[in-house]
Amino acid sequence: MALSKHKEASFFRDSFFNHLPRLKRFSTAEASVRTGAPGSPRERCLTMATVNPHVKAVEYAVRGPIVTRAGDLERALRQGQNQSFTEVIKANIGDAHAMGQQPITFLRQVVALCCFPELLESPSFPDDAKQRAQRILQDCGGQSLGSYSASQGVECIRRDIADYITHRDQGVPSDWNNIYLTTGASDGIMSILKLIVSGQGSSRTGVMIPIPQYPLYSAAISELEAVHINYYLDEDHCWALDIEELQRAYLTAKQQCQPRVLCIINPGNPTGQVQSKKCIEEVLHFAFEENLFVMADEVYQDNVYALDCRFHSFKKVLYEMGPEYFNNVELASFHSTSKGYTGECGFRGGYMEVLNMDPQVEAQLVKLLSVRLCPPVPGQAAMDVIVNPPKVHEPSYAQFTKEKNSVLDVLAHKAMLTERILNSVPGIKCNPVQGAMYAFPQIFIPPRAIQEAQSRSLAPDMLYCLKLLEETGICVVPGSGFGQREGTFHFRMTILPSPEKLEVLLGQLKEFHLRFLEEYSQQEPQIPRTAHDQHRETSEQPA
Repeated sequence: MALSKHKEASFFRDSFFNHLPRLKRFSTAEASVRTGAPGSPRERCLTMATVNPHVKAVEYAVRGPIVTRAGDLERALRQGQNQSFTEVIKANIGDAHAMGQQPITFLRQVVALCCFPELLESPSFPDDAKQRAQRILQDCGGQSLGSYSASQGVECIRRDIADYITHRDQGVPSDWNNIYLTTGASDGIMSILKLIVSGQGSSRTGVMIPIPQYPLYSAAISELEAVHINYYLDEDHCWALDIEELQRAYLTAKQQCQPRVLCIINPGNPTGQVQSKKCIEEVLHFAFEENLFVMADEVYQDNVYALDCRFHSFKKVLYEMGPEYFNNVELASFHSTSKGYTGECGFRGGYMEVLNMDPQVEAQLVKLLSVRLCPPVPGQAAMDVIVNPPKVHEPSYAQFTKEKNSVLDVLAHKAMLTERILNSVPGIKCNPVQGAMYAFPQIFIPPRAIQEAQSRSLAPDMLYCLKLLEETGICVVPGSGFGQREGTFHFRMTILPSPEKLEVLLGQLKEFHLRFLEEYSQQEPQIPRTAHDQHRETSEQPA
């Protein structure tokens, strides 16, 4: 009798395995038990000896060992363990919502409508929010935020960003084809660096970064095995960018690499300075003369607090320098949903505008971006609200403007409060927090504390920040994680806690600093001075 095809297949399969008595087949459960049996473990494929050495070279102080320890202390508090403080205050990172800042209503309304279009029928949402959501959805595949977008981003959002830039720069034209949506500004920065870094030995790409700098840059440079070229900001002049220092760093680096990229953070992170238009002109002229690709990190462009400062975009200044500059200097500028007045870090929204890139290279950039498919589309929607906020005649304008101004006014107040209290502490010197979200004060660390840090293989400001955390629960980041001049010590702290909490934090920090000085003071008392004070006194001596 002929076998059915199904029975025939079963017969041959069973016959095959019955004639292989020495082969053992394990179920998933049996395999799990067998692998847990006693015996010498097999050497792993991936060990610290085989892991990518460039990954090991990456350091990111903002989420480094200090933050790990802060997490341990938080868990201990939740478990009822007694500490000398009742909460851990994480002033280490610019995460506005985690520190209590409330979302901007209009932004959340538009994103909510995009995520759940059924709400478009609800009378609870204003018409201007509905109109923006409908426009975004019409440009999404299947009119759903859950679909992939083009690798460069949703077209209508790219067009809105170009319009925003044109308005921001008072008529300087922006082409939406030069706009790329990114997963936060970090993704765009990393993509441009990947595109540029090449060569070997003395022809290896060198990347000029400010010191102090945001650790993303040094981490990316290490990961890509590019060459760090550090140029130092002038702390004695409110962290100004000095063109002579740029030239020194460039000429020194040319002996070992090919400098090709100049990175600027304006307003500054961690330093909080806002560069003048004259300074930006000098930087762009330098980049033009040396044929450098300029990367302008402008994510804090809405965060300017000092009355005598204003934000100048690198693109606008470049345009005003004339066609020879505007049509030749290669420039990528970056913005993000994470900072400004919205503080929407979790959406991971951002964009970059790229000028004067060779069309063939631009095709390579699009190819590189296509590998990660597209940025998160909800983040793109959030970015659209930032560049296309309610207009004066629209129903959400009044509430939106009130919320935006409230956030920025409170930040300006906290910037001045932080500077004033820190400068009242002996041995601490803090430059004005002109913009961004951070203070970067210089701190005096006594010689005995420096010796103890060295004996524990710690940077002196790391010892300081660890002790601050253990005694007060305040988590800040040591200046050594951002870079600083030899012999100076700093820490970075955000100004994001509520005014009440920030005042308490600064008071506790002041008390800790005085205890720290007393604990490590020499037998003969001396007035603690920062390196800034010592330099100033030397410079004021008569010739």
